[in-house]
Amino acid sequence: MADLEHIDPLEYADDHRVSFLVAEWQRLTQAEKDAQELVELDPSMKGLAEKELEEIEAQKNTLLEQMEKIVGAPGEREWPNEIVLEVRSGVGGEEASLFAEELAAMYLKYAESHGWSVRKLSESRAALGGYKEADFELKGEGAYRTLRFETGVHRVQRVPATEKQGRIHTSTASVVILPIYKRTKIEINPADIEMETSRSGGAGGQNVNKVETAVRIIHKPTGIDVRCTSERSQAQNKEKALKLLASRLQQMQDEEEDRKRAADRKQQVGTGDRSEKIRTYNFPQDRVTDHRIKESWSNLPKIMNGEIGDLLAALDRAEGGEVAQES
Repeated sequence: MADLEHIDPLEYADDHRVSFLVAEWQRLTQAEKDAQELVELDPSMKGLAEKELEEIEAQKNTLLEQMEKIVGAPGEREWPNEIVLEVRSGVGGEEASLFAEELAAMYLKYAESHGWSVRKLSESRAALGGYKEADFELKGEGAYRTLRFETGVHRVQRVPATEKQGRIHTSTASVVILPIYKRTKIEINPADIEMETSRSGGAGGQNVNKVETAVRIIHKPTGIDVRCTSERSQAQNKEKALKLLASRLQQMQDEEEDRKRAADRKQQVGTGDRSEKIRTYNFPQDRVTDHRIKESWSNLPKIMNGEIGDLLAALDRAEGGEVAQES
């Protein structure tokens, strides 16, 4: 029998294609609870209850199989065409900020070469250049499916321009690929959020400089905060910020589920863990190495110019091979 643990029937309660199956699954779940309570109240009924529980489990598994055939496995249900690319400088001071900006440029060039739309949502620049942090909205066919394995810590090894003695420095920057789903399972309690407004600043005309259109939303239970400055009105920025917050909360939930499943896999290309060191860019040796699949590529200038198709394809093949082994 296929592994059906990844299916949550309640997720599809509003899906007209399987709503009748969900209703039957809920009925069986209640019958299951009733049988378990019967054993607790009357131990003499244990044999009868166990037989009934076996039948209920078989019926529930049949329902789950039917749901999977209709809606597809989680990885097949939805590949969002809209994502948020987040880059953050890590250890390494000025060099980390410069590397973060170069990584962002690498992905943006790749996106533009594939006809995706690119829009900057927010940025915080370091004093001497580069990004402390920056968020970009990318829209295009297959955007999430293509870049889904890029989340994690990226490490660079090179001699900084300011290094007078020729010593190689190691710095890091983190990348997060955040899928924007049209629908999420997340419901945000208004009491759990705190909103701040400010002037957007930068280019955009007099309206940007005089009106507090930028919105920052803090989710108090998790400490997650999102900021949006890309729209021209406060209401539009608030709407987009709430959408981003829901997607980040959804991602947190998905990451936890991925980590639980990863323990049973022989190989896991993308756990979604943003603290995982995934790749090293070694400039003196003109080599980039992906540590998850233990593959390397040369011609770093070409790669940093956005020509990362070979890297992305290798990751997709590795994950596809693992999925094939599991099925």
